[in-house]
Amino acid sequence: MNQNSPHHSSAWVTFTYASFAASAFLVAIGVYFLPVDLWIKGYLAMGIVMLIQSCVTLTKTVRDVHESSRMVNRIEDAKAERLLMEVSKAS
Repeated sequence: MNQNSPHHSSAWVTFTYASFAASAFLVAIGVYFLPVDLWIKGYLAMGIVMLIQSCVTLTKTVRDVHESSRMVNRIEDAKAERLLMEVSKAS
């Protein structure tokens, strides 16, 4: 893991897991008690599961793109620093 990356407190991590679980549970209860036919409830449940899955995928993709751009920037910074050091040694 990157030493310079900020670390979340265990309280924050617990809060995010609890918030996700509570929201998913409450939406499931809402769909369960919705006064509609079973096939409509099934359709809504499938939509909710797909929405959760796509949110997780989107979050991971955004994080991966951000982390890869940070690595590219570090490599470019290291190359520029090395070039500057070579130029300063030559003069």
